[in-house]
Amino acid sequence: MLYYLFNYLYKVHHIPGTGVMQYSSFRAALAIVSSLIIAQYFGAPLIRLLQRQQIGETIRDLGLQGQAEKKGTPTMGGLIILLAILVPVLLFAKLDNIYVILMLLSTVWLGLIGFVDDYIKVVKKDKEGLAGRFKILGQVGLGLTVGWVLFFSNDVTVRQYVLPNGSFSAVDASSVYQDVKLMITTVPFIKNNELNYGDLFATAGDFFNEYYAFFYIPIVIIIITAVSNGANITDGLDGLAAGTSAIIGTTLAIFAFVSGNALLADYLDVMFIPNSGELVIFCAAFVGACVGFLWYNSYPAQVFMGDTGSLAIGGIIAVLALIVRKELLIPVLCGVFLIENLSVIVQVSYFKYTKRKYGEGRRLLRMSPLHHHYQKLGYHESKIVSRFWIVGIMLAVLTLVTLKLR
Repeated sequence: MLYYLFNYLYKVHHIPGTGVMQYSSFRAALAIVSSLIIAQYFGAPLIRLLQRQQIGETIRDLGLQGQAEKKGTPTMGGLIILLAILVPVLLFAKLDNIYVILMLLSTVWLGLIGFVDDYIKVVKKDKEGLAGRFKILGQVGLGLTVGWVLFFSNDVTVRQYVLPNGSFSAVDASSVYQDVKLMITTVPFIKNNELNYGDLFATAGDFFNEYYAFFYIPIVIIIITAVSNGANITDGLDGLAAGTSAIIGTTLAIFAFVSGNALLADYLDVMFIPNSGELVIFCAAFVGACVGFLWYNSYPAQVFMGDTGSLAIGGIIAVLALIVRKELLIPVLCGVFLIENLSVIVQVSYFKYTKRKYGEGRRLLRMSPLHHHYQKLGYHESKIVSRFWIVGIMLAVLTLVTLKLR
């Protein structure tokens, strides 16, 4: 909103200094500072409100070190994250940008699903919370919406450069180009690394070639569901999900800045996505919200984010990666989420397999998800979180290296 006000003052009244809002880097700086302030200013009062309403976490006895002390800690702290994201974005971003609209929709959509789940758990005292099928249905609904918009909206384009031999390229810049509707993505570690989803079905006949949206949209649904659930599973130790998400968000902010800047995209030989630079403001608010939340969520946590926050931040990361055409980098960038997810899948699958074969279930890990396995081994919670952060930073650096390592 402030962007439009300053734009009006600059273009109509020519007030000196108001033109600074034209720069996305300046607005991103304002967004991250604002999100930090909002998280700090509203965090403590919200925690006190949750305590007065006795909205505390119900802890199952899993025999973990320090678990008893967490009983009664306020949950639904994800409201702090949502507030610290939405307010700066509404103030400083271009609200008519299709990508900003998608991000706002994704944040509110999954935030509401998580809020309902937390409300049923802590207010209605139903430990099961929202039924799993309804969570999945909500995630599928968001994936269907995002996939449909990315595939069919004319505002979602990539820049194609016309080369001297008459062919087209998404990365080899020339003075002649056109912004086209094309579903391509980046394949890491490969030269000339653009994959056109349509090419996957080019030999399957005209029908599949024309309607490959029916194959692309399920991919979007799977990515959003997997990453949001991965963030939800990772949210098991104080500061783990928030810190890891801040690292991932910073990396995606760099990708958005490069992909949305024609000069940098040309220099780094990466795909230029018109209007995607506006996502830098959203990414800045997202990182600021996660870091601001850590003030209260770091060990020992004063508040838990609950599903209100964890489902939302996972969905945000997935949609951001899809928009900047870096979804194939998610297994690397979100490696912490992936390994946490896999640890649960492998543990459950192995237990069921051994129960059928030997009559009793056996476990590969002492406990899943993986962070609880290390707790069972005697590692302190803060050490586990710190080391997971370090792994997250290493994976983020590896992801950024793909800009040039092909």
